[in-house]
Amino acid sequence: MIHDASRNVILVMGDQLSAQLSSLREADKSRDIVLMTEVLDEAQYVRHHRKKLAFVFSAMRHFADELRADGWEVCYRSLAEPDNRGSFTGELDRAVEIYSPARVVVTEPGEWRVLQLLKVLQRRSNCSIDILPDDRFICSTSEFATWAEGRKELRMEFFYRELRKHTGLLMDGETPAGGQWNYDRDNRKPAKRDLLMPRPLRFPPDKTTDTVLELVSARFSDHFGTLRPFHFAVTRHDAEAAFDHFVEHALPLFGDYQDAMLAGEAYLYHSVISIYLNAGLLDALTLCRTVERGYRAGKVPLNSAEGFIRQVLGWREYVRGIYWLKMPAYAESNAFEHGRPLPDFYWTGETPMRCMSEAISQSRHEAYAHHIQRLMVTGNFALLAGIRPHAVHEWYLSVYADAYEWVELPNTLGMSQFADGGLMASKPYISSGAYINRMSDYCGSCRYDVNDRSGPNACPFNYLYWNFLATHRRKLSSNRRMAQMYRLFDNLSTDDKAEIKARARAFLDDLRPSTVWP
Repeated sequence: MIHDASRNVILVMGDQLSAQLSSLREADKSRDIVLMTEVLDEAQYVRHHRKKLAFVFSAMRHFADELRADGWEVCYRSLAEPDNRGSFTGELDRAVEIYSPARVVVTEPGEWRVLQLLKVLQRRSNCSIDILPDDRFICSTSEFATWAEGRKELRMEFFYRELRKHTGLLMDGETPAGGQWNYDRDNRKPAKRDLLMPRPLRFPPDKTTDTVLELVSARFSDHFGTLRPFHFAVTRHDAEAAFDHFVEHALPLFGDYQDAMLAGEAYLYHSVISIYLNAGLLDALTLCRTVERGYRAGKVPLNSAEGFIRQVLGWREYVRGIYWLKMPAYAESNAFEHGRPLPDFYWTGETPMRCMSEAISQSRHEAYAHHIQRLMVTGNFALLAGIRPHAVHEWYLSVYADAYEWVELPNTLGMSQFADGGLMASKPYISSGAYINRMSDYCGSCRYDVNDRSGPNACPFNYLYWNFLATHRRKLSSNRRMAQMYRLFDNLSTDDKAEIKARARAFLDDLRPSTVWP
C-alpha cells in the first residue's frame, strides 16, 4: 500500500451517522479515509436488543454507502470479518498500522466510557488523535455547564425556556407562543379504542439489512428481544420520510394523547423517531423547525407542537447536559440505597400485572415503549420495589433501540428512579395503580383489583406505593410536593398501615431475580 503522509483517518461511530459531523467537515474527501467499524465490545457491553443491533449495523452500512457515493473513501470493518479485533481501540490500532496517517480525527463520542477509551489511546498511540466537539446538539456541554453554575436546582423547565429564547422556537417576540411556556396540562387525555390511530411508516428490509439480520440472528441469539419482523428505517432518506409521515398523520393529536396507554397499541400518536435522531440520521433543530412551521401554518395545535419541541429541545438537550456535567459519579447514584435485583419478569414479561406485562412484552417485540410506559409503569414499579438503580439503567440501555447512555442514564437515574436525590426532579415519579388506570385500559383486564389498597387481590402498585412512602419518610416528608400524600397516609388506620406493610413485604420477598440475564 502507498502511504500518504498527509492523509488522516476519520473515525465515525455508529451513533454519528451525520454528513455534517464535525470530523467530516474538517476532512478532505480527496485525501482522507473514513473508518467505520462494527465491534463486538460495543455490541455486548450490555445485551442490546437484537433489533437495536440490527438497526445500528444496517444504518452504519447504509451510511458508509452514502459517503462512498459522495466521493469518500471508506474503510468499513464488519463484525463478520475474521480479523476484526473487536474493539474501537483495536480497530484504530489496525488502521494506524495499515495507513500510517498523519492524524486520527474523531468527533467526541456520546458516552463517557468511550471517551475514556479514546483518551487512553491518545496517550499511548504513536499517531496523533484529535477529538473534536460534537456540535450536532443545540446546546454545547460547556454552555450547559455555564447555565448550571451556581444554581441550587437544575430544573429542565428553566433550561428549556432559555433554549426557546435562544432559538426563537415558538416565540412571538419576547413572549412564548400562546402566552404559556408549557402546555403539559393539555396533554393528559386517556385514549379510547375508537380513535383512528395512524401507524409509524414501516420499511421492508433491503439486501443489506437482510444480511445484517442474518448476522445478528447467528451471533446474538442469546440477546434480548425478537428480531423479526424488522421495519425500522436505516437510511437518512427513509428516516426523513418517517418523520414527515408523523407530522402529517399523527402530530396533530400527539399532544392530547402523548401520555395515554392502550393494551396492544404500541405507538398511538408517537413519532418513534428518537431511534433515528439519536443515531444521527435526523437533525434535532430541523425537526423542531418543521414542527413549528406546522403550527404557524395552522396544521398542528399548539399543545402538540410545544409538547414535541419540549421533548427534543428541552429534555433531550437537558439530559445530555446533566450527563456530561455529572459523569462518571452520576452512574452510581443511589439516593434511596436500593439494592434489590431486577426481577426476572423484566426480561420475560411473565407477570400477572397487566400493565407491566404489556410494557415489557411490547419492549421485547418492538425495542420501543413511549415515555409514560417507561416512566410510570416499568420505572415506577422499579422505584416502588427498591430495585438497584444501576440494574434498572442497564435494563433500559439494553432493551430500547433509541437508548444511548448519554440520554438514557440521566432519564433513568434522575427522572425515573430519583437516584440523584432530586437534582433533576422535584419529587419522585411514583404513583399507585390509580394513575395507570386513569391513563390506560390495562387495569380492566388485570388479575389484580386496582381499587383495592391492601386486600389479597389488591393491585401491587397500591400497597407498594404506600409502603414506599412509609419506608422513605425521613428523606421525603420535608418535600413540599409530597406533603399531601403523607397527610393521606397519616389518615390511614394502624391496621391498614400494618396490612400494607405485610402485603408489600410478602410481594417483594416473592420476586424472583433473573437467572438468565444480567
